[in-house]
Amino acid sequence: MSREILLLVDALASEKNVSKDVVFSALESALASATKKKFSDDEIDVRVEIDRHTGQHQSFRRWTVVEDDLLEFESREIPFSEAHERGADLEVGSVIEEPMEAVEFGRIGAQTAKQVILQKIRDAEREQLLNDFLQRREHLVSGTVKRIERGNAIIECGKLEAVLPREQMIPKENLRVGDRVKAYLLRIDRLGRGPQLVLSRTAREFLIKLFELEVPEIDEGLLEIKEAARDPGMRAKIAVKANDPRIDPQGTCIGMRGSRVQSVTQELAGERIDIVLWAPEPAQFVINALSPAEVNRILIDEDNHAMDVVVEEDQLALAIGRSGQNVRLAAELTGWYLNIMTVAEAEEKHLEEDAALRELFVKNLGVDDDTAMVLVQEGFATLEEVAYVPIAEMLEIDGFDETLVNDLRSRARDALLNQAIASEEKAESGLVGLQDFEGLSAEYLQKLADNGVNTRDDLADLAVDDLVDMTGMEAEAARAIIMKAREHWFE
Repeated sequence: MSREILLLVDALASEKNVSKDVVFSALESALASATKKKFSDDEIDVRVEIDRHTGQHQSFRRWTVVEDDLLEFESREIPFSEAHERGADLEVGSVIEEPMEAVEFGRIGAQTAKQVILQKIRDAEREQLLNDFLQRREHLVSGTVKRIERGNAIIECGKLEAVLPREQMIPKENLRVGDRVKAYLLRIDRLGRGPQLVLSRTAREFLIKLFELEVPEIDEGLLEIKEAARDPGMRAKIAVKANDPRIDPQGTCIGMRGSRVQSVTQELAGERIDIVLWAPEPAQFVINALSPAEVNRILIDEDNHAMDVVVEEDQLALAIGRSGQNVRLAAELTGWYLNIMTVAEAEEKHLEEDAALRELFVKNLGVDDDTAMVLVQEGFATLEEVAYVPIAEMLEIDGFDETLVNDLRSRARDALLNQAIASEEKAESGLVGLQDFEGLSAEYLQKLADNGVNTRDDLADLAVDDLVDMTGMEAEAARAIIMKAREHWFE
């Protein structure tokens, strides 16, 4: 029997291309499973150990130490009090083992062992194939549609099977059994039936990998795809950068008579692809990304990571694109929020912003409209800038002397101080009567005070939606706080 086991291990390891340890483990599991079948109570815990050199095997029955009051399975568990008598060093979670006689398995036991061994080896073989596949770092997968299950396509990739979910297929794409397809390896799901390759034909990475396949200059490091954005099956944009000044990145990706980009388009079910030049300057990158629309000018809002893109009236539809597709893809490609507007709309917005700033300076600095206009034209946008900009910069403004500059700075600081005091008073008034409410943090109290909610009755009068809008808290938490505020109405 011992020699037969060693011969069996050698044969299976060689035939299935798995390590001997995998086969030994499968055999041990199989023998343990078959041993359990010999007992009327097959809930016992059995471990079988095979000597890797001699092939001799031993069987052990196991019990897990549990708390006395948590004993559920007497066949494989032992209470702590009883286990402690056997060994002082045993703790809850420890395992007690006792040797047991090797049993003759018979026909049923042998069949059980065979099934376990084959399943274990199949799992190990699949895992080995997967590891070999991953070591090749092949993210672009080619295969044949083997079958369709519930709208998902099962793809045969050599000896491996992968799944292409319906939501990862290009819209309106109709794959049939036997079709050859390419896809991107999206992830590996570790399921009960073993690891499962999950593919995608809609991922932006799939577009990048297809270009890497068609454009050898990318693999050589002469060309680089910096970003990509897709509306699968409809339109896509890729941003390219040349690492060699002798290379035209757009022309290289397009290919002779458009051969390279057409090959990618055909694989993507006719998806139209715009190839744009990447630029390190965000504004220039946005201008390139909005191609073929021509941009008049761009206004950048760093704080909100947004840009107002100004175009002529006849370029507006082209810049936005059908159903907003062009601007949406450009925003995704560049990472900036883009607001497309005409020259007239930009001028109107500029006038409104200037008027609001003039009103701010007139109200808080006590200056006339002309002085406020000068501040706006010089680029001052907040009271903080007036209060703390270096004196030398303000003295460069025509008509501003040292006395006026110091006066403006002083008034701006006083206005900021008054605003801070008023804000504190609001917060303090908001604490009165509300500080004992569980769930109202200092941030929530400040927001309530800013909205004029300073007393318990003010809070009780609110609707749930109102409190959610003011504070941003969850609806359930808002409902609980409002009901608590109304309790005194019913006492």
